[in-house]
Amino acid sequence: MSTISIRIPDSLHKRLKILAAKEHVSMNQLIAISLAEKVSALETEDYLEMRAKLADESKFKAALA
Repeated sequence: MSTISIRIPDSLHKRLKILAAKEHVSMNQLIAISLAEKVSALETEDYLEMRAKLADESKFKAALA
């Protein structure tokens, strides 16, 4: 596991602290989960763009028919 130090606005820190307490997790865990969700979303977007480039419109239309 790696350790990083980040600077975030005080207002965001306060919101994270409140959300972590509400979810009954540590701030570290909440940040890790949030980061994992964002990475997953970005990778999904890249994956779908790559798949779209491989698409064949005639095969798509045939499948719909």
